[in-house]
Amino acid sequence: MVADESRKRRVQLSYERIDIPAAYQFLQTPGAGGVAVFIGTARQWTGEIETLSLTYESYEPMALKEMHRLIDIADGKWPIQRVCLLHKLGDVCLTEASVLVGVATAHRAEAFAACRFLIDRLKVQVPIWKQERLTDGQKVWVEGNHPSR
Repeated sequence: MVADESRKRRVQLSYERIDIPAAYQFLQTPGAGGVAVFIGTARQWTGEIETLSLTYESYEPMALKEMHRLIDIADGKWPIQRVCLLHKLGDVCLTEASVLVGVATAHRAEAFAACRFLIDRLKVQVPIWKQERLTDGQKVWVEGNHPSR
């Protein structure tokens, strides 16, 4: 596990399951009137393609650096009080959380906007790669922002 848990941000890449209650507890702060959390999970069907499981790989030093950079950008746009960017690496079973983005701000509109920005940018900019294991035995590397995914 590689993590950074400062007072304001939690950034983590881990081969362990994402601890959703711990992330929510970290995001709680008295000044936050809004906490937005996005949890990306492994799904069984993408159109007519059936998936058995996912595997995520990353170049961890660069991924962590980019995750912190994205938080710095978001923090310049919205008054973020606390933020989590957590991604599971390795094998991910169906319905399991693969990514969690959480943002605590004074108001819900800011929390939603910052959370949306962070997950959208993470999918495009952070060097984390996804492979799908399909029911026909194939293993397919998937673009992070593939239109049908």
